[in-house]
Amino acid sequence: MGEYIVSARKYRPSAFDAVVGQEALTTTLKNAIAAGKLAHAYLFCGPRGVGKTTCARIFAKTINCLHPSDNGEACDECESCKAFNEQRSLNIHELDAASNNSVEEIRALIEKVRIPPQVGRYKVFIIDEVHMLSTAAFNAFLKTLEEPPSYVIFILATTEKHKILPTILSRCQVYDFNRMSVQTIVNHLKFVADKEGYAYEPEALNIIAQKADGGMRDALSIFDQTVSFTGGNLTYKKVIENLNVLDYEYYFRLTDHFLKNEAAQCMLVFNEILEKGFEGSHFITGLAAHLRDLLVSRDAMTLPLLEVSDSIRARYQEQSQRCTPKFLYRAIKLCSDCDLNYRASKNKRLLVEITLIQLSQLTLEDDSVGSGRSPEKTLKPLFDQPAGTVQQTAAPV
Repeated sequence: MGEYIVSARKYRPSAFDAVVGQEALTTTLKNAIAAGKLAHAYLFCGPRGVGKTTCARIFAKTINCLHPSDNGEACDECESCKAFNEQRSLNIHELDAASNNSVEEIRALIEKVRIPPQVGRYKVFIIDEVHMLSTAAFNAFLKTLEEPPSYVIFILATTEKHKILPTILSRCQVYDFNRMSVQTIVNHLKFVADKEGYAYEPEALNIIAQKADGGMRDALSIFDQTVSFTGGNLTYKKVIENLNVLDYEYYFRLTDHFLKNEAAQCMLVFNEILEKGFEGSHFITGLAAHLRDLLVSRDAMTLPLLEVSDSIRARYQEQSQRCTPKFLYRAIKLCSDCDLNYRASKNKRLLVEITLIQLSQLTLEDDSVGSGRSPEKTLKPLFDQPAGTVQQTAAPV
């Protein structure tokens, strides 16, 4: 049995064309390399796991390639490319600023800058998490960053651009990396699953992509975790069980109960969810997201905002046609208010149950409920009072 390599490392891109979801940035970098218009300092910023360090390494390899292609890609055959691929290149230096953030580390880096490259044209210094450098380290780095030798290129990478000093930003070309869309992540997971020979359901990959929250590295890590749990057969049921995600089915059932004014059934469904170990806050945010998806499903213009698989999309479209916009506006407002008050509430379960009762009474024929923007929090009786129990009030003297 060979050494196991996690998918995030095994399928790490080694060329610009293989980078997923950052086509605009990679095209800009390739054109700059092909035209020979290279800046002396770059700042790559964006969320975690979207390809900042990967693009920095590809960029460093490509500008030192002895026989680059016409479209700005490295040849992967010359000595410089082979040294990079085998991780023995002396022209590329990586520094983790999170653990090397002192002035002494920057001074040692400045000493390395003075030595010209032995093979290739450029020495590339990649400083990851650069926002972690101390203020003194930033100040010591300023002069070298502004006027480095002609053979030196700095690539700074960070997830928190707002923490970078303005004097550093003004000396760099800034590239903002995008969050990955759900569909982009799903397409890449399908590619990896096909390469590895895993069976999968589209709904399962969609859940993984939503859980990753825009990060490809996170998606591949979750993918490996679910593969281990399911034995290579990624089904929707197994994936939501492994990731502790609430099934879509609960939200569809609850919405049907809301439309039928069945408050008691709503409370029973919520009790079933609590018995499965889910938190009330997790449930209420999921319900608000479900109602929002129903709202965007009603209009063909907003339908692209619905990031679910095709089979689930059909169910959303069917249920959304039975919900009026007025009901959805009021329901989303009630869920939002419940979410805001959840942390401060002493009886969290009761707060959610009251919200469910209010949601189940929204479609009752009553003009006094409100205009739809800010529904009045009124509760109607769940059960009809028996005849004869209403006492007559005595007339005033």
